[in-house]
Amino acid sequence: MHLAFFRPLPDHEQPDAIEPLALARSSWSDEQAHGVAVAGALGRAAETVVRRQRPELVPTRVTVDLFTPTRMAPAWTTTEVVRESGRLMLVDVVLHQEAGPTARASTLWLRPSEDAPGETWTNPDVPEAPPLEVAPETDEPHVPFIHSGAGWSQDFREHQDAERKTYWNTAPSIVLGEPVTPFQAVAASADGTSLAANWGTAGVQHINADVTLTLSRLPVGVTVGLRTLDRVEHDGVAVSSCTVFDRHGKVGTTLVTSMSNTRRGIDMGGKRWEDDPRSEPGV
Repeated sequence: MHLAFFRPLPDHEQPDAIEPLALARSSWSDEQAHGVAVAGALGRAAETVVRRQRPELVPTRVTVDLFTPTRMAPAWTTTEVVRESGRLMLVDVVLHQEAGPTARASTLWLRPSEDAPGETWTNPDVPEAPPLEVAPETDEPHVPFIHSGAGWSQDFREHQDAERKTYWNTAPSIVLGEPVTPFQAVAASADGTSLAANWGTAGVQHINADVTLTLSRLPVGVTVGLRTLDRVEHDGVAVSSCTVFDRHGKVGTTLVTSMSNTRRGIDMGGKRWEDDPRSEPGV
């Protein structure tokens, strides 16, 4: 199955130019790309730089600012190594379109070493992946599985409630013709925090302005889970976090800030997606 968020534009005047495909289209507007695709494109650009220069480093933080809608039109990235030392590399990425920049990411990469001695507290709450009979292991992209009071399913109509939600998804390629890497998969999936945390009885009524992903390790494979950790809202501003995990345990955390957008809310309970990634939801 050949599915991706973008296709390459080798003849474009900008190097490494890409164009959003249908899978990148946002539920907020047919004219713009969703944050999952944008975060994936930024993560891909940062990983390309680091893997070329410092392949021994591992990703530990990605902060994405979604300050202008990314349109369903050609885009390209620029990268800057802000700081590099023996133990770290800080790489910034900007996504551009003809009208100007639309999003940016700050990424931090560290050199791994041995674990420190001694014992420290850790949260004993470990998220559970969906049973294999419900969601078999696969590298093929699919409509996300959601868990709420209704249990695990891909039928979003069952999950429009005020229950704690968990999101489980296998990422497609960021760019057509390129295999998705575990880092690209988790960087893109992190934007699903807004769906997991901001989806309530009236649908998704908030649009996120950013997402921060922190990692202690990469996921095993390209399937990632997000379990809502906390959510606080005052005066239309919500701060939400999720635990990131795979079938081997916790991987890291995510944090998003979002704004009330009730005039253009998304009624997820009124939608049904078939298990065909070309119709996969992207908030």
